[in-house]
Amino acid sequence: MTAICQPVLGYAIFYVKDVAKSVDFYAKAFGYNVRRLDESHRWGELESGQTTIAFTPKHQHETDELTGEVQVPKSDVHRPPMELCFIYSDVDAAFKRAVENGAVAVREPEDKKDWGQRVGYVRDIDGMLVRMGSYVKSPKED
Repeated sequence: MTAICQPVLGYAIFYVKDVAKSVDFYAKAFGYNVRRLDESHRWGELESGQTTIAFTPKHQHETDELTGEVQVPKSDVHRPPMELCFIYSDVDAAFKRAVENGAVAVREPEDKKDWGQRVGYVRDIDGMLVRMGSYVKSPKED
């Protein structure tokens, strides 16, 4: 019997209106380095440790018929069934930088005693909700 190795998360892929604008926005607002933006602007990547943050257009003739069309929330009172969380040692400074670079503030950073994390929320230029948080503290660290 062949052993199945544990998978590694390779990509978090954002389906966006404009790949080049989103790559530029995430680099400036959240502090990521651009790894790649192809000449056609149909694929872009940011360096994020072991996982790559990637961007591709919302509509693609290669995949729309195969996997379905991307659905976006109809308003700011709706959100997709997924959330990204970027971890920072200084959430307040990171939140401020994100907003200064075009992110829409949803909730200022605050301490979440229930799970030991400082958390703030912003929306990106496509309306995607992004959590900005500190490392989670164990109950023993308090």
